[in-house]
Amino acid sequence: MILGLARETPQRKAIRRAIEEAPGPVAPNEVHEAAKREIARLGVATVYRTLRDMSEAGEIKAVELPGEPARYELAHLEHHHHFRCRKCQRVFDIEGCPGSLQSLVPEGFTLEDHDIVLRGLCAHCQD
Repeated sequence: MILGLARETPQRKAIRRAIEEAPGPVAPNEVHEAAKREIARLGVATVYRTLRDMSEAGEIKAVELPGEPARYELAHLEHHHHFRCRKCQRVFDIEGCPGSLQSLVPEGFTLEDHDIVLRGLCAHCQD
């Protein structure tokens, strides 16, 4: 790396595009499958290394869902929540937020952040 910046390789471009074009946060294996459409010989180790580098550079952020490995999405997205399909396991972005959740916080506690994950069937899996 030069001056702390990663080289803009074809592999990195394909990985970034896979994240940008996903309907929500993606798992490393989903990134690998999508990016392989552009770079057929892309190795899974390259995907993990690039995800780590992009995360450290602040380009992407990890999305933690209970009981699952981290998924990744672009770091600059507005505050939003997620919908996880119980059949295909894909995760989709939900725009917006229900608003203040302070009324749910026990007395004397301080709310700092929140994540909401809705679960059900996506439109594709309902067919």
